[in-house]
Amino acid sequence: MGIVEEAHNVKVLGSGEQVIVLSHGFGSDQSIWRYLVPHMVEDYRVILYDNMGAGTTNPEYFDFERYSTIEGFVYDLLAILEELQVKSCIFIGHSALSMVGAIASVSRPDLFSKLIMLSATPRLLNDEDYQGGMERRDVEQIFEGMRSNYEAWCQGFAPLVVGGDMDSVAVQEFSRTLFNMRPDIALSLAQVIFLTDMRHVLPLVTTPCHILQSMKDMAVPVFVSEYLHQNIGGQSIVEVMPTGGHLPQLSSPETVIPVILKHIRLDITE
Repeated sequence: MGIVEEAHNVKVLGSGEQVIVLSHGFGSDQSIWRYLVPHMVEDYRVILYDNMGAGTTNPEYFDFERYSTIEGFVYDLLAILEELQVKSCIFIGHSALSMVGAIASVSRPDLFSKLIMLSATPRLLNDEDYQGGMERRDVEQIFEGMRSNYEAWCQGFAPLVVGGDMDSVAVQEFSRTLFNMRPDIALSLAQVIFLTDMRHVLPLVTTPCHILQSMKDMAVPVFVSEYLHQNIGGQSIVEVMPTGGHLPQLSSPETVIPVILKHIRLDITE
């Protein structure tokens, strides 16, 4: 196993000509895809990895300067694909870090045949004529909560984002992966993800994009999926699912898995 693979806990599962890369969002790790993966390994070669800063990665490898922008994650993705000698893949990303695949596809369109973006957003903050889902003061309160008592913040943030009570399996799972992050690293990443504006990248994205969105998501309103659809440079399609919460692959897998599998097979370029 190469250095990059080891640092990101890369796993390659299944077989098949088509390569699918699964990338998680903030506060989770590759285990968020646990319900999806068994449905893919018979037909596809599946690559899972942890984004740096996840609780499953070595905090000693976390470079605060490198990951002060989203580009640090883009470089990691491209390094993983290079180390595994991947020539082309379908990239499935979650939340704001879905944009990692989109940005990577601008510089290396040859590596990406399709982007499937789940609960994706180019910007979480509201702006003039843009409903990102959060006000600046809300985000500042999140940062303050993380600074003052990280464990208590995790317990409050998880049910809000997942959309359920503390007793639900999905909320407990997200609480676990959030709490596994080192607090200073979690805060640094939160500041990047909650404050970054990637809208300018969208017209440059020519890889076909499949935008999958929960009907009710406190972090990313349905407006954002339509905004992505209207502003992505290449062909795109939107499907709003009858699910709630920002992590539907964890909280509503019975609904989300068939939708993802459908979009893996669907060719919108025909």
